[in-house]
Amino acid sequence: MYAGDYSDAADADIVVITAGAAQKPGESRLDLVNRNLHIIKSIVTHIVESGFNGIFLVASNPVDILTYATWKISGFPAERVIGSGTSLDSARLCKYVGYLLNVDPRTVSGYILGEHGDTEFPAWSHLSVGGLTMEEWIKGDPRFTEADLDIIADRVVNAAYDIIRLKGATYYGVGAALARICRALLDDENTILPVSAYLNGQYGVNDMYIGTPAVLDRHGIRQVIEIPLNEKEQGLMRASASHLDEVMRKSFPEIGIKR
Repeated sequence: MYAGDYSDAADADIVVITAGAAQKPGESRLDLVNRNLHIIKSIVTHIVESGFNGIFLVASNPVDILTYATWKISGFPAERVIGSGTSLDSARLCKYVGYLLNVDPRTVSGYILGEHGDTEFPAWSHLSVGGLTMEEWIKGDPRFTEADLDIIADRVVNAAYDIIRLKGATYYGVGAALARICRALLDDENTILPVSAYLNGQYGVNDMYIGTPAVLDRHGIRQVIEIPLNEKEQGLMRASASHLDEVMRKSFPEIGIKR
């Protein structure tokens, strides 16, 4: 472990960007956008000038917006610019569902979609436990109700705020999520993970990075997985994308990014 400079990135396979202003108690991830856009622009410009030609993995918040900015500033193909997106949120979702049903969270398969932030949502229609959907679990066990699902969704969305309130910042969860994404890329796993990926038509979303499952291989994002959403979930995805779009339209002109 040592402190280097930008020239050391020239022959790197992956550059992980975690730098940025810290999220303060009571502050949303989107509140960070103007401060962190300037930081990202400086970092990405210097890394590209070093000769770097690998994969950008962005974790700085608001991650969907800063991943888009990294793509635009770098000029890299969209598949080689990835955001950590809803990777940690999806892991939390599976953990809470496992706790609710008293099963190993590793047997839960499901995703948080949309913005990594206040408008994210669980795709309940496609979450499964032992081959059963959550709707089927609830129908088969009167102990569980739709209200339990609402509580889980709220816990996932607000987890970061609780952690920041209690210890000042989030560290370990996002670090584990980034390590998992890097391993998938470096080992050419062709595995499916929830990340912030560039969408151009999927889910009816255009020209935006947003949380979705995607196939990751040695070259970045091989394929975006578009989950067929029900009407309610599709509405939530549109609302999440619209929220991100509004922030980008207001903030990008200040640093010269055109969409």
